[in-house]
Amino acid sequence: MEVIDLGANVDYAEGLRIQEAAVHSLLEGTGVETLFLLEHEPVYTIGRLRDQSSLRSRESLPHPVFGISRGGQATYHGPGQLVGYPILDLREREKDLHAHLRRLEDAIIRTCRHFGVSADRRDGLTGVWVENRKLASIGVGVRRWISFHGFALNVTNECLGPFFAITPCGIDGVSMSSIEQETGRPVTVAEVTAVIVREL
Repeated sequence: MEVIDLGANVDYAEGLRIQEAAVHSLLEGTGVETLFLLEHEPVYTIGRLRDQSSLRSRESLPHPVFGISRGGQATYHGPGQLVGYPILDLREREKDLHAHLRRLEDAIIRTCRHFGVSADRRDGLTGVWVENRKLASIGVGVRRWISFHGFALNVTNECLGPFFAITPCGIDGVSMSSIEQETGRPVTVAEVTAVIVREL
């Protein structure tokens, strides 16, 4: 698997374009599996659902909204949050979307524990948590068994404020947290990137 760090301030539309190109290349047999890692410019995203109430008041949100082809309700991406897009050929593994989700959760959990954060799963809820506080959101898409979209792991406290404008992942009363908040010390996106590449 090739790892490409796209850095910070990646426009969301550009992130989608990069994923689409990588998926197309794998389907055509000309590309390789790739993990893209990045920080987005501030943006809200939501899956293509009839119920979009998790955006609350869409017109009053402080950042743009993208409707995208992943599962799940509204979430936020922005500086201080590590986003990972694993473009993988699930035909070469298990053709099992749930297994793919669990593997992503496992890698994020191990990464968080590297920093001393007791992260885990919660029954019935996709993502990575510390008790009832959510550290990472996961939403994936699959096209002819090529995976795209992926995970968003909150690293610094900078990324937490914009979540207050929505109902994150459509879960009432959810509290969003970050590795920095859980450890009580500064942690950089670069530090977390180095660890999660090994774990993935």
